[in-house]
Amino acid sequence: MTHTQTFPAGSGITPADFDAIMREKVPFVGDMGVITERLTDDSATLRLPFNERYLRPGNVVTGPAIFALADIALYAVAWLVVPKADLAVTTEATVHFLSGAKPGDLIAEAKILKAGRRLLIAECHIRSVVDDSLCAHVIGTYAMPPA
Repeated sequence: MTHTQTFPAGSGITPADFDAIMREKVPFVGDMGVITERLTDDSATLRLPFNERYLRPGNVVTGPAIFALADIALYAVAWLVVPKADLAVTTEATVHFLSGAKPGDLIAEAKILKAGRRLLIAECHIRSVVDDSLCAHVIGTYAMPPA
């Protein structure tokens, strides 16, 4: 049995719009160089270009860089639900690091699980472009701004 959930009408935000918003309103994200590759009604795909500064001992990408990418992808899906999600904030996140991310770009795929009036729950998978391994799984909850 398949469960289908209908989400509210999207905000119409484009990948270029989201990238511009991040550069302007969250300069740290702009400095990371995250690129939004795709947005749908209920999902987002973002890329973190490789930077040697993200490596840790063991020649793997550091956890804070992986979680930052996941949190940005979860924020992107919040923007799909409301036209202006500036005030949406992470209220909870659970990160499962599954394998060491080899040096290379990382891809985040975030999907809305439930969108309510006050809370949005979404999940994110982080994969390494190098070998397509699943590096992390993140479930996050966002407090949504009033309409």
